[in-house]
Amino acid sequence: MTATLKGVVLQLSALMIFVMMDTTVKLMTAYFSVMQIIWARFIFSLLAVSLVLRISMGRLPWRSRAPGLQALRSLLLCGSSVLFTSALAHIPLVDATAVGFASPLITVALAALILGEHVTPRRWCGVGIGFLGVMVALRPPFLTGAPLHWAYLLPLGTATTFAFYQILTRRLAAIDDSRVTILHTGFAASIAASLAQPFVFIAPNPEQWVFLVSVGLLGGVSHGLLVLAYARAPASLLAPLSYTQLIWASVAGVLVFSDWPDTITLLGAAIIAAGGVLTALPQRNRNRTAI
Repeated sequence: MTATLKGVVLQLSALMIFVMMDTTVKLMTAYFSVMQIIWARFIFSLLAVSLVLRISMGRLPWRSRAPGLQALRSLLLCGSSVLFTSALAHIPLVDATAVGFASPLITVALAALILGEHVTPRRWCGVGIGFLGVMVALRPPFLTGAPLHWAYLLPLGTATTFAFYQILTRRLAAIDDSRVTILHTGFAASIAASLAQPFVFIAPNPEQWVFLVSVGLLGGVSHGLLVLAYARAPASLLAPLSYTQLIWASVAGVLVFSDWPDTITLLGAAIIAAGGVLTALPQRNRNRTAI
């Protein structure tokens, strides 16, 4: 199995676990504030990752060649999580996921502008089609006859911050060992979220503790796989694979929340998926360096 193919498999696995985490997060928004959920998501993720690395390496790989970038990456993920969790408290999981798919589109563009990765005209066309689908998924008034719900704008903020997070993940892959980046993923975010706890913390019961710990464990595993994926394959190839989350989010929405996606959501998701497929198709011409 080539490194690129390994990156694709790791990315697909991470995306499925992301949806499992988002489903658990949405369940917890009925009981806790956004910041308490975010705290649990990062603190338990950091503890789990630290334990695994300590056992496997005999030490914690804290030393980074770019600690500022590592902290910024962690805070970007924290901001992305706050926005998405806030959205989940108000709108269906599949709707939030669909709107959030502006992120891989933005990532493809940033990969070209910041990382210098070559993106072919066909893939730029796919990005454009995907953005059209995102606009439909936003449920504009001319399609629904109702005002745009403000919560649908939150996943757009998630998309932007997460796109920069992915770009920094790819850049740090060339600077630090992947285990260093995995460890730093939740470090600055845990500190930031902990500062808010004196103002928002509500003591969970034992069952709720299980769910909160699960959020952290799922987050740690998913982002660890994401780091490993971006160390093996280009950002502009991996980012469009995020569209597979739509499948898992739809299934989770129906089975867990009885939220059946309506026509507008399905139309937006179909357009997004079409753009994603066009963007993700491998280059077939002689220029093998083009992506």
